[in-house]
Amino acid sequence: MIWYEVLLSVVSSLLLIICVLVGMAFLTLLERKVLGYIQIRKGPNKVGFVGLPQPLADALKLFTKESSNPVLSNYIMYYLSPVVSLFLALLVWMIYPYMTMLFSFNLGLLFFLCCTSMGVYTVMIAGWSSNSNYALLGGLRAVAQTISYEVSLALILLSFVFLIESYCLMDFINLQNYSWFMFISLPLMLAWFASCLAETNRTPFDFAEGESELVSGFNVEYSSGGFALIFMAEYTSIMFMSMLFCVMFLGGDVFSFLFFVKLAGLAFAFIWVRGTLPRFRYDKLMYLAWKSYLPLSLNFLFFFLGLKIMLMSLVI
Repeated sequence: MIWYEVLLSVVSSLLLIICVLVGMAFLTLLERKVLGYIQIRKGPNKVGFVGLPQPLADALKLFTKESSNPVLSNYIMYYLSPVVSLFLALLVWMIYPYMTMLFSFNLGLLFFLCCTSMGVYTVMIAGWSSNSNYALLGGLRAVAQTISYEVSLALILLSFVFLIESYCLMDFINLQNYSWFMFISLPLMLAWFASCLAETNRTPFDFAEGESELVSGFNVEYSSGGFALIFMAEYTSIMFMSMLFCVMFLGGDVFSFLFFVKLAGLAFAFIWVRGTLPRFRYDKLMYLAWKSYLPLSLNFLFFFLGLKIMLMSLVI
C-alpha cells in the first residue's frame, strides 16, 4: 500500500511539472504575440500553423547552441544557479491543491515564502559567480528589490492568515464560496499584484535585467541552456503567482474550468503591463515598497486582527 501511494505521488508530481512546463512554454508564445499586437506587428507566425510550434523551436535552438562560460567565473556556482532557480520555481508548485490531495500542505503559504526567499540566492549567486561587473550590479539590484517586496507580500499573506486562521490554500478556497476576498480587500489585491510584478522581476520593475544600462543584468554572461533555464524559471514563477492570486482573491475554485480562464487572464495582465508601462526609477521602486505598500499592508493587518478579535468577543 505504501509503495502504491509513493508511486501515485511521483506520477502525479511529474504530471503536474510537465503540465506547468508546457503551460510556461506557451506563455512565452502568448507574450510574444500580445507584445506584437500592442506594438502593431505580427509576432511569431512562420513556424507551423500561425506560429504555434514556436516555443518548441526556441527550446531546440537554445539547448543545442554552444554554451560559453567566462574564463574567470566560479564555474560550479555559475553552472548550478540556473538549475537551482528552475528547481525552486517548480518545487513551489507542490502546494497546488490537487483534487486527490496529493501533498496536503497545512503550512502551504509558509512553504511558498521559503521557496521564494531561496530564489533570491540563485539570482545573487548567478550575478556574483559570472565575475562581471554588470552581472554583479544586476544581482545586487535584484536582491534588494526582492527582499523589499517580500516584506509586503508576507504581511499581506499574514493579514489573510489572521482572517481565516490557516496557512492552507484549501481554506482560502472553502471560505470564498459566497464572497471573493477581492471585494473585502481591493487595495490589498492591487498591492499584491504590484508586489508580484516586482518579485518576478517583470516590467516596470525589471531592474535586475535593465537592458538599457546593465546589458541584460545578472544573466548577461549566460547563453544557451543556462539562459533558457533562467528564462523558464521566470515564466514558471509568473504562472505560479497568477495561480496564487486567483486562489487568494478570485474565488480560487481550482476544480473548475473558470479558474484556468482567470489564471490565463492574470498571466495576460503581466504581459499587458510589460507592453504598456516604462521602467520605474530605482529609488522610486524602493520608496513604493517601504513608504506605500508596507504601511498599507500593516494597516490591513491590524484591521483584520481587530476584526477577528471583535468577532470572537461577540461569539463569546
